[in-house]
Amino acid sequence: MGLAGVFFGLLVGWIVGSQQTNGRQPPAAVATAAPAQQQQPGGAPAPPPLDEARVSAMRTVAQQNPTDAVTRTQLGNTYFDSGRYQEAAEWYEAALKINGKDVNASTDLGIAYYYMNQADKALAQFDRSLDVDPKHAKTLLNIGIVRAFGKQDLKGASEAWQRVLVVAPGTDEARAAQQALDGVKSAHPEIGKN
Repeated sequence: MGLAGVFFGLLVGWIVGSQQTNGRQPPAAVATAAPAQQQQPGGAPAPPPLDEARVSAMRTVAQQNPTDAVTRTQLGNTYFDSGRYQEAAEWYEAALKINGKDVNASTDLGIAYYYMNQADKALAQFDRSLDVDPKHAKTLLNIGIVRAFGKQDLKGASEAWQRVLVVAPGTDEARAAQQALDGVKSAHPEIGKN
């Protein structure tokens, strides 16, 4: 049981960390930082508060530029980083209506769906991401996470993580996938045997 908790913690930490470092700047510093002891259920730190001034400025830019997918993605990222997944999803969806080939926005949308307890919708979105880039390691890693924790499908999760090792050896995603596979093998040795 303890191994499963450590395994889950590693993967959840990776999913959040990888989403936040998806080629974008971290959210602007907030004037009043949240107390260090403030945490969400399960021991995860509370997300930073939403920078309303930054959001307002980006919304203005988005309204003035109806074909600006980048600003819409940045709004999605800002809401995601603040733990406001429904609003993040709305902005990612808006960005993808303009640029449906943005694999990172598509995958981030899938992650937002997962955090909204919509595992099937997340997996469907990840399939769209793979339609754009079949070797997108972040998408494959997250498929494994959603299959393992959202669908309790360790075999499917292991298959996704194996693909990460093949398409992105030596990357952070591959290291996370290997840790996940090691955790599954340790806790469930029957997984992966035919």
